[in-house]
Amino acid sequence: MSYTLKTGILAGCLLAAGVAQAHEAGDFLIRAGAVVVDPQESSDTVTLGGAGVGDGNWEVGVDSNTQLGITATYMLNDNFGVGILGATPFKHDISAAGSIAGAGKLGSTKHLPPTITAQYYPLGANQQINPYVGIGLNYTNFFEEDTTPTLTGAVDAALGGGVIDATELELDDSFGIAAELGVDVQITDQLGVNAAMWWADIDTTADIHAISDGQRVGTAKVDVEIDPMVYMIGLSYKF
Repeated sequence: MSYTLKTGILAGCLLAAGVAQAHEAGDFLIRAGAVVVDPQESSDTVTLGGAGVGDGNWEVGVDSNTQLGITATYMLNDNFGVGILGATPFKHDISAAGSIAGAGKLGSTKHLPPTITAQYYPLGANQQINPYVGIGLNYTNFFEEDTTPTLTGAVDAALGGGVIDATELELDDSFGIAAELGVDVQITDQLGVNAAMWWADIDTTADIHAISDGQRVGTAKVDVEIDPMVYMIGLSYKF
C-alpha cells in the first residue's frame, strides 16, 4: 500500500472519529447549567405625587443572582432554530442608591424571565464547535416583592415621621427585546458543552405604597431600567 493511500485512510479515520455532528433539521437540543443574571441598572429618582422624595435624589440598585438555567432549541433546518430560555426563580435584593447609597437593603423581589429567540447557526451542521446568535423577546414576571424596615423608616421620615407603619412594593412586569450569543462544543453525537450570554431590555416601574393602620396613604414611584447581562454555562443534550 502506497504512503499516500495510507495517509489518506488515516486522515479519513481521524476525521470520522473526531467530528461529532452538532445538529440537523428536526433535532431538539436541551441545555442546562448555572445561569447568572447581572443587572446593568439605571434608576430614575423616587417620586411621590410628581415630586422627588427626600432630597429628590433617592435611587435604587439591583444585585445579581445565580440559578439553574434551562434552554431548549428546535432546529428548523441546519442553520435556523427557535430557542427558549427558562430558569428557576431569580431573587434580587433592591438596595439604596443615589443620595441614600449606603442605607442598605430596601427590599427584594423574585422574577421569571422566559425568553424566546430566533437563532442562526452560520456554520450549519457537522461542526464540532458551533457558534450561534439569536434575537427575540423577553417577558419578565416579578413576584413576591418585599420591603425592609429600612425602606419603611426612610419613607416615614420623608413624610415627616410618625405617619406610616409599613410599606408594600409592587413591580410592573416587562416586555422587551433580547439578544443572544452562544457556542456549542460537541463531545459525542448527543452530549456537548454550551456557553451562552444574553442581553435583555427589562424596564419596570416600582410602586412603593405607604401603609398606615393597614391602609394605603400614598404611593411613591421609581422607574428602573434593569437591562441585565445573562451568562450561562452547562451541558447540552441532543434528541
